[in-house]
Amino acid sequence: MGILWTIIIGFIAGVIAKFMMPGDNEPSGFILTTILGIVGAFVATYLGQALGWYSPGEGAGLIGAVVGAIIVLFVYGLFAGRQRRSI
Repeated sequence: MGILWTIIIGFIAGVIAKFMMPGDNEPSGFILTTILGIVGAFVATYLGQALGWYSPGEGAGLIGAVVGAIIVLFVYGLFAGRQRRSI
């Protein structure tokens, strides 16, 4: 059941992050949006544990996942923007 909740929270976090950071060169589709949110949750968990906000066994919640997904979208936009300009 934990994996199912991770996918649901990841999808919701990915959708919210895409609404907060719209752009032309962002990943689209259900699967990529879900992956974006899940990766965002992992980024938020890692950063939160590194900064001491979360204990070692604790993960980020929905707000942390959204913030992490926004960070992932920003980094993705930097790399996707460079590839489009070089072509």
